[in-house]
This record gives sequence, structure tokens and C-alpha cells, in this order.
Amino acid sequence: MSAGKHSVALEHGSISLEETFNDKKVLVTGNTGFKGSWLTIWLNKLGARVSGYSNNQITHPSMYEDLNINTQVTQIYGDICNINLLSRAIKTIEPDYIFHLAAQSIVSKSYEKPLETIQTNSQGTATVLEAMLKSGFQGVAVMITSDKCYENDERDVGYIESDRLGGSDPYSASKASAEVIISSYIRSFFADNSKNRIAIARAGNVIGGGDWNDNRIIVDCINAWLKGQSLSIRNPNSTRPWQHVLEPLSGYLRLAQMLSIEARLHGEAFNFGPKESNIYTVKEIVEKLGKFWGHVNTSEHYKYSKLKTMHEASLLSLNCEKAVKELLWVPKLDINESLKMVADWYLHYRSNPKKMVDLTIEQIEYYERK
Repeated sequence: MSAGKHSVALEHGSISLEETFNDKKVLVTGNTGFKGSWLTIWLNKLGARVSGYSNNQITHPSMYEDLNINTQVTQIYGDICNINLLSRAIKTIEPDYIFHLAAQSIVSKSYEKPLETIQTNSQGTATVLEAMLKSGFQGVAVMITSDKCYENDERDVGYIESDRLGGSDPYSASKASAEVIISSYIRSFFADNSKNRIAIARAGNVIGGGDWNDNRIIVDCINAWLKGQSLSIRNPNSTRPWQHVLEPLSGYLRLAQMLSIEARLHGEAFNFGPKESNIYTVKEIVEKLGKFWGHVNTSEHYKYSKLKTMHEASLLSLNCEKAVKELLWVPKLDINESLKMVADWYLHYRSNPKKMVDLTIEQIEYYERK
């Protein structure tokens, strides 16, 4: 990247998120989910006027319900593939910013319901873009996909944004397809960046308080330990780039901020991953989390399962140099900080599940101070 581009990023590096989002109209699709709930709370804290578009299928428990997020947003319930409803919503809200998070995000579920996964992730993304066209949207949109959009060849170096897309499982394929669709719409219908600016954000699996989705190792740990049970671990030696949910969300916010300022970012894709030192095996993460939970001998609280019924990549990491250089975004949390925040959230939840707003905001403020 040229020094000129870097200097532009430096010039805008001191602009606060409050300056960007305060009193702005923001639409978040998938706002009732785990990441969507955290993003909604953060945007609300920044003074944004948030509207949410989501289906009415929530987890039980639900961060969205337990934190009464419905009182902080104008909520619209609907299918992400409902072009008429979504177009009317965008036309009515007239958002300055759109964050598209709505997705079927569980790899194992994509094997059980591949068509639903493809419809939600691929067709749903196309519907959001088409709705932007039909509604006359003029603003900034950040389209969130996944690190699993890359054709994973089990390399031991991080993927860069220009690497080949693909996927052996339905979830990965749906995300790679969404990427192609986004690129096509940008080049075919949104080439004029004076009215709309769109960019893509790619991030991996995230951890954090408030996640209750099935088949996620942290959630499986918490659910088992809340009941005083041991945990059966599948693929304990699989390596993952572990990151707290606030890390990629800060990247999405920063990308939207810079996109509103810099036309050159229109159509670009950015990786948002953790520090390189945050790459650990599933077994190591369980042991670390167990210590923060208060387990003296963590081996008593998990066991290994040899059951493997689907393909799972054993190694996947992102190279985030582009985001660091062009957006001045950097991951801030090491693995111990991340896991302590996770354990603190769920331990507090165990004691008082309906009093989680203050702690959630405290964790956001802690992250902001870093």
C-alpha cells in the first residue's frame, strides 16, 4: 500500500466512533443474534438510532431478550429473503448505515439444512442488495460474511483478501457465493460510489458472553458447567483463531466509519481476525476457560469424543495486514483477557440473568479504553 493511502488513514484515525454514529440512523440485519445483539448495544451506546431487521427465531436463552434490546431499537421481524418487506423497511428507515449480519451461522446445521443455509446466506445477501436498489438507499453498507468463504487448503499462514474463495461444506459455499453476489452487485449496480459505498467484512468464529448457539465449544462448555456436568469435546486438537466478539465488531464499525470518508474503500474486502498469539487448540481453550470458571482440575470437566460426522477444517487463520494498514484497526485482546471476559459474563449471568446490561456495557467500555 502506498504511503499516501496510509497517511489518509492516519489523518482520520483520531475521529471517534461517537462522532461518526451519534444521531445517525443505522439498520442492523440479524440484530437479534449473538453478534447482532452486541453490535446493537454498542451502537446504542454511541448514540445511534438503531433499527433491527431479523426473523423471530431466537435462541433460548437469548441475549436479545435477557438484555431487553427490543427497548433500544425499532424492531422489524421478517424473512431476510422477503424483498418487499425489506425494501419497505429500508425506504422507511432511510438509514445512513447498514450492517448486514443476518445469516445461518452454524456449520453443523448447514449439513442438516443445506438449502436453508444457502437461501439465507446467499439469496438473503442478494435480497439485501436488491432492497437497497429498490428503496433508493444512499449511504454506507458493511456486508459481513465469514473467514470460511476462503477455499481452505489447511495452510499454516493466514489468508489474504485476494485468495481464492470456495468451500467444501454448505456453510462455507454459501458464504463464498455471497461474496461473489456482493461483488457482482457492486460492479453492476453500485459502481457510482458518490451515492453508496459498500464493503465486505470477513471474520471468523467469535467468543463472548451472551452466545447460546448450539455446537459452539464455548457455549457447550458453559451449558455443561452451568449444570455441573462434564463436556464431551470433538476434535480437541483442531486449531482456531479465537477472538472476542468485540474485536470484529470494532472492525465493522471502523470500516463503516472509514468507508463514509474514503471513496477508495468502496467495493473492498477486509479481514478481521485476532492476534497471531491467539491461535490455540480446542483443548487448550477449554482448559484456560475452565480455570477462569474456577475449576482446579479441568480434566475432570471434559472428555474426548472420537465422533466425527462432518468435515471440519483443522486450521484456518486470517492475515489482517490490510485492515491494519488501511483502517488503522488492530486487535486488542489477548486470549486470557478474552476468556476472562467470557467467564465473567456467564458467571454473572448464573447469579442474575436479568441484570446483564450493566456488565455488557462495562465490557464494551473496557474494550474502548484499550
